Amino acid sequence: MWRLERRPEPSAAMRLATPLLAVALSVLAGAALFALLGHSPLPALHAFFVGPVTSRYGVGELAVKATPLILIALGLAMGFRAGVWNIGAEGQLTLGAIAGGGLAAMVFYDGAGPWLLPSMLVAGAAAGLAWAAIPAFLRTRFGVNEILVSLMLAYVATLLLSALVHGPWRDPMGFNFPQSRYFPTDGTMPVILEATRLHLGFPLALLAAAVAWVLMARTVVGFQLDVTGLAPRAATFAGFHPERTVWLAFLVSGALAGLAGVIEVAGPVGGQLVPVISPGYGFTAIIVAFLGRLHPVGIVLAAHVVALSYLGGENVQITQGLPQAVTGVFQGFLLFFLLAADVLVRYRLRLGRERAA
Repeated sequence: MWRLERRPEPSAAMRLATPLLAVALSVLAGAALFALLGHSPLPALHAFFVGPVTSRYGVGELAVKATPLILIALGLAMGFRAGVWNIGAEGQLTLGAIAGGGLAAMVFYDGAGPWLLPSMLVAGAAAGLAWAAIPAFLRTRFGVNEILVSLMLAYVATLLLSALVHGPWRDPMGFNFPQSRYFPTDGTMPVILEATRLHLGFPLALLAAAVAWVLMARTVVGFQLDVTGLAPRAATFAGFHPERTVWLAFLVSGALAGLAGVIEVAGPVGGQLVPVISPGYGFTAIIVAFLGRLHPVGIVLAAHVVALSYLGGENVQITQGLPQAVTGVFQGFLLFFLLAADVLVRYRLRLGRERAA
């Protein structure tokens, strides 16, 4: 009988290699899927992984899609390293979009100025932070499971956005469509690459990654997060307060998710609030965080890989006639193979019965 036996010391090299292995196995599984759907694997794989980035515009779109994934995954990674499970980043993203987008929608065009976009970014980050503070408070004060609370709050945020754009915030000149009025020009993200949609949010995300790297690798705060996640009792003995760690992880991840929400509505969404802000970036960023090994540099690289799956799904839908659900399937492959590879890093397969103690 096969059984799992814990390795004495997991290989650090294999831990770094497993994301690459997961990507390779996902590509192979994707080829098999395309064949089962009646399409030639090689042209379909080319359309999925290469076709979207063969033009200047496509490269810009890759960075646009990667921007919210980088921001959200950075915040989630800090919590995951400390054993804090924020699963509701999608709701924090939505609240950030509501706060920042609502501010822009309420400003008259002739009253806007250079102050508007920075104010939107601050408002969005503050709203995401406040929404993340709810599960942080409930966990530290009453011991409520943060996974369930943060996840349920994501649906509350989505319903709140829908109620606003269908009701009081609906554009009276929008032909009854559920959308807010367009933001003033000063409330939209500046484009930084001509003939693309690449906007200022991308360098902001890279800057956030650099700051996160310094915070995690070169400060006491990063050390505290790691110790709390790896050895909670040792962290308490060292004087680190678990409640403070929970608050820090939630507030930082909420602020970054809220910032991503503002950037989305002020950029790719088109400068207005609509019922659907993201295709699930808050949930997909969980895959990005683990694929990037909870490290800022790895997260930046992983975000581009996952962003390519969004573009590839759209491209095969157009060129190959495949359903756009291929995107979700590929992301599922990534997560499955990554988790499976992680198990084999920590355990080895043994044939035979377990020895009696």
